Amino acid sequence: MKIYQQQIRLSRRKRGFHLITAEVLDALPQIRELKSGILQVFIQHTSASLTINENADPTVRRDFETYFNKAVPENDPDYIHNDEGPDDMPAHLKAALLGCSVTIPISNGRLALGIWQGIYLCEHRDYGEARNLMLTAWGV
Repeated sequence: MKIYQQQIRLSRRKRGFHLITAEVLDALPQIRELKSGILQVFIQHTSASLTINENADPTVRRDFETYFNKAVPENDPDYIHNDEGPDDMPAHLKAALLGCSVTIPISNGRLALGIWQGIYLCEHRDYGEARNLMLTAWGV
């Protein structure tokens, strides 16, 4: 069994859903060495998240943003945690709903994503900071 691990820092992005599949693959080229395995991508933040979804039509990412903004609105008077602005607590809630990691099978040196699937960085703050990801791939 081989195990590879790499931390990467993604550049700042505005609020929204951003495809990062290519950045992940560029950061861990050792995936090509694995015939069969697993890649875990973990985000080390509480106001951004990760998910896998549509990689071709950018309107899907815009619709994700629209949905989450309606489902978890800003300026809710019941929120207590608002030290960093009106987008802070909603960002934490959105991140909790989507999660902090994705796990993807590796087959013949490639991510076994469906043809229309990609990894999203889900930035829930208006002006997100650079985000750290921990990539861990293991297999044979």
